[in-house]
Amino acid sequence: MDSLKGLKRTHDCYSLTEASLGHEVVLMGWVLRRRDHGGVIFVDLRDRKGITQVVFAPEVESETHKKAHNLRSEYVIAVRGTVRRRPEGMENTRIKTGMIEVACTELRILNTAKTPPFPLDEETDVDESLRLKYRFLDLRRPSMLEGLTLRHRVCQDIRSYLNNLDFLEIETPVLTRSTPEGARDYLVPSRVNPGRFYALPQSPQLYKQILMVAGIERYYQIVKCFRDEDLRADRQPEFTQLDMELSFIEEQDIISLIEGLIQHLFKDVLDISLEVPFDRLTYQEAMERFGTDRPDTRFGLEIVDISRIASGCSLKVFSSAVSSGGVVKAINGRDMAGMSRKELDDLTEFAVGHGAKGLAWVKIKEDGSWQSPIAKFFSEEERSQIESILNAAPGDILFFGADQKTVVHRVLGEVRLELARQRGLIPENKFNFVWVTDFPLLEYDEDQGRYVAVHHPFTAPMEEDLHMLDSDPGAVRSRAYDLVLNGVEIGGGSIRIHTPQLQERVFSALKIDEDEAREKFGFLLDALTYGAPPHGGIAFGLDRLVMLMSGRNTIRDVIAFPKTQKAQCLLARAPARVNMTQLAELYLKPGWTK
Repeated sequence: MDSLKGLKRTHDCYSLTEASLGHEVVLMGWVLRRRDHGGVIFVDLRDRKGITQVVFAPEVESETHKKAHNLRSEYVIAVRGTVRRRPEGMENTRIKTGMIEVACTELRILNTAKTPPFPLDEETDVDESLRLKYRFLDLRRPSMLEGLTLRHRVCQDIRSYLNNLDFLEIETPVLTRSTPEGARDYLVPSRVNPGRFYALPQSPQLYKQILMVAGIERYYQIVKCFRDEDLRADRQPEFTQLDMELSFIEEQDIISLIEGLIQHLFKDVLDISLEVPFDRLTYQEAMERFGTDRPDTRFGLEIVDISRIASGCSLKVFSSAVSSGGVVKAINGRDMAGMSRKELDDLTEFAVGHGAKGLAWVKIKEDGSWQSPIAKFFSEEERSQIESILNAAPGDILFFGADQKTVVHRVLGEVRLELARQRGLIPENKFNFVWVTDFPLLEYDEDQGRYVAVHHPFTAPMEEDLHMLDSDPGAVRSRAYDLVLNGVEIGGGSIRIHTPQLQERVFSALKIDEDEAREKFGFLLDALTYGAPPHGGIAFGLDRLVMLMSGRNTIRDVIAFPKTQKAQCLLARAPARVNMTQLAELYLKPGWTK
């Protein structure tokens, strides 16, 4: 192999243009492709910034031309040569350097490479497991590099924006105490404290509140968090948050701050101008209209309550649902009369998969009549009322859900999204932000037989609802807020409880007694007794935000070294077994049987 001795890179493979004609340059990078056209060899040389065509011709330098015959894909090389204009008709207008080429006079082969297991020069459909196993090659692909570059710019912009607003970036511990109140913790055994364990933080929640008690007033951190939970496209066992906390503020202060930050990011990184303030929905409005607290508002197909009309119809499934305290709701699938019976059956099966007992539907024919197995159960007046409330017209299909409210919302919320996907109703390159507010403070968990926190137990309740905390905990609203983008929750936070007295009342509603509270959260409770200021904060899923900004479908494409859905790193082959000596040092015994 050749060495770099005496050779210095002068340009990257993106910056050369016609302004560089006649200049001698030195480029370094990887061979993307080699083309042998008889007496002349062409190499597309790639580095992080782009591609430049290098020409090896015997009339330019015969020894270098001979050496170029040895080049293969992904060889690492350095070249010296003169920039010249490409021959007429051979320009490539798709890339910045497409009008020039470098006539090579010196070639150094810095390293060879095996043939890659998948092509790196185009967006081919490569199995994700293969990509993750060879992530060092996958990251050479332009689309992957673009995602990481965008992530870098977002992080830099966040820091710059918040630094200018007098925030302090402060690191909080990675080895901390297990405070189980959400997902399972990742535990780390302590060698110097036998039988005791650290936990990796699910979020810096307790520490950032303590920073407010300490008088920091404005804190932020781009921080790693860890949750041992089932994975999906927008979830990883380790993920990155933009974490923030502020003192002496109320909800509107944080909302305005975040809208300014998001507006700045989209303009600076994507050159997209966003209008603020963002739309707002209460939790109840979001559930009633979209069936979820993460509504995608880029298209219609909103859910409409027809319980009043359905309660009197002769279809027992509908009327009994209402009489038993449930609801009947519907979606107008506009201009979908062309759906086949098979498509309707598939959609019904889809609804059943999300907890429905079935999915009733009605096609409104061109003459205004109803085509449906349930049509005979409705009078002309009831049909007219349903069409009116759904703003229905000939050519529409109406879809109905009848059950308890939580089931209907879940099912029709998913049906709404599936219809939009099938019919191409979701506009591309559109960013719809919406704040969701007024969440319930608590929800009843049947398995545990008690109320649990919807967000976390340090979320402050609405002051006007405090009188119900003891008598009707489920009716108490919280001072929490989520920011949703295109149906994905990208951030969530709340105003926190800052007095010991109110924190004790909330713990009481959660059936957390004094001993359990001190065992789990004692250091925060102690801090609250030393003059905690009113404070609140928010945390953003940085991976999700970058995923949406870059138009990807999974956060794995914007994380350099992600895990699979089985929480495995195929590159490093982690997790892995460790030897008995390591286990003994930690006072642990092997627990596996295989």
